[in-house]
Amino acid sequence: MNRTTLLRAGTLLLMAWTLSTGCTGPVLRPQSPENSLFEEDSPQITLIGDVAHPYGMGYVKVESVALVTSLAGTGEDPAPSPQRAEILAEMNRREVDQPNRILASPNTSLVVVRGFLRPGIQAGDRFDVEVRTTSQSDTTSLRNGWLMENYMTELAVLGDKIRKGHVMAISSGDVLVDPSADAKKNPALVTKGRILGGGVARKSRSLGLVIDTENQSIRLSQQLGKAINHRFHTYIDGHKSGIATPKTDEFIELTLHPRYKDNVGRFMRVIRNLAIREIPAARQARLMLLENQLLDSLTTAIAAVRLEAIGDDQAVEILKKGLRAEDPEIRFYSAEALAYLDVTEAVPPLGQAAHDEPALRVNALAALSAMDDAAAYDVLRGLLGTKSAETRYGAFRALWTMSPNDPLVRGEMLGNQFSYHRLAVGGPPMIHVTRSHRAEIVLFGKDHAFQLPLVADAGKHILVNGLSGAQITISRFRAGEPSQQRIVSTDVDDVIRAIVDLGGSYPDVVQLLQQAKENGSLASRFRVDALPETGRQLLRSTTTLAESEEDLSKAETPDPAQGKPYEVATPQPELFGRK
Repeated sequence: MNRTTLLRAGTLLLMAWTLSTGCTGPVLRPQSPENSLFEEDSPQITLIGDVAHPYGMGYVKVESVALVTSLAGTGEDPAPSPQRAEILAEMNRREVDQPNRILASPNTSLVVVRGFLRPGIQAGDRFDVEVRTTSQSDTTSLRNGWLMENYMTELAVLGDKIRKGHVMAISSGDVLVDPSADAKKNPALVTKGRILGGGVARKSRSLGLVIDTENQSIRLSQQLGKAINHRFHTYIDGHKSGIATPKTDEFIELTLHPRYKDNVGRFMRVIRNLAIREIPAARQARLMLLENQLLDSLTTAIAAVRLEAIGDDQAVEILKKGLRAEDPEIRFYSAEALAYLDVTEAVPPLGQAAHDEPALRVNALAALSAMDDAAAYDVLRGLLGTKSAETRYGAFRALWTMSPNDPLVRGEMLGNQFSYHRLAVGGPPMIHVTRSHRAEIVLFGKDHAFQLPLVADAGKHILVNGLSGAQITISRFRAGEPSQQRIVSTDVDDVIRAIVDLGGSYPDVVQLLQQAKENGSLASRFRVDALPETGRQLLRSTTTLAESEEDLSKAETPDPAQGKPYEVATPQPELFGRK
């Protein structure tokens, strides 16, 4: 059956359905801009996106004025300002003794704290916060500082006073300043830092749909809820429940489905592509049209999402046909939709995309992590041994998201400060640390050892010294306290544990590793935030990643000579935290 015949069949079926049901209300209406490619050849089925728009999809900025302590004489006595007045008022509310004296100490600094609450964040979820000095601050460095607990709100400055909204989060913790930042060469870099996972949401953010003004009614609100709950449900206290709750004639509250927890944008796009009501004959006609659109590279991405929204056996079979297409984009978008339907056939093409296509890696890894499938687990585990740093770490984060209690990736919490993982996998030895998402160190492979001589700092109180032989001395010096010492082997694991045992923090360990790498004392590859990124050229599977580290870097870096970076046509997942 050719395309013209399919279109005629779809039109006849739609006409029969319309005549049998009648026209009551805005059942047939123009497609939204996102669906403009479908206007000429789609049956005019009303989708949720035609009558409602998303609510709660933006990032909410929360801020506070706070105090960083434990500085090594690099702080300041802040000048009079709205920020100083705010921190003094907060200290007085907490009945802090002699607040002005504390502010005047060179070991403290007034800072501005900022974070972003992602869509769908729940009370108790953690997020990164940024810490920076004020614009007129005399603080010279925040390195080794501790951010005292503070309450974060949406802020506005009106006149000479800071106006605050409701408390939406709290934050505190060790400030991580870029270990490579030089206070003399780049003074601005040492007066700002991050606290990984230092923010804790106090309130959950709602997701929902707002019905367009011209369509608002209790009847339509209930119809939308029914259509969504027919497609999606979750379990609350062991009881099956739909994810949509019509609240009023204009608002439907949504509970994020667990499979989309790291891809809220995709979840909302699928919801908006659900049909409000559709009889079997009309569904059959639409499926035939969607099959043609899936196999056309211009319309494949949205067709895949619409088939994912339908989600039944027929839609799955059509998506499987897309896996056999010659065009790599058609294969990818078909596989991505199948992954969110938890269909095993999605795994091989997504694994290949994660390995061979830097432009598709972010979405491919996120889709694999959303599956509850042993084949997806095996593919991700295999990627832990590749030569590409971002593929290895991306696969680790995907595995940890999929199954955080799995022995391979579970790791341990060192000093109640950071997550520490040692992976017995193939590939070149590599150490990875993060400056986003959460405080975490991952050792890929075995045989991580320092080469002597090694003399480096781990924070302001710990010295690591190994001049010769096979031993390293870790010493802690702090005024008013007896010195402490540990003698360990050159094994990286032994040294990290000794630093933590002496009270060292995550920034202290990261500083040591970075200095050791710069000094040539660390043979293992060392990477910071080797996160998969979007905005790469699409290789179209004509090449595979090169063998050398230099060639890997070239394959993972956009090349202007190759044209514009490829933009994945489906929403960017939040798994790797870059927005």
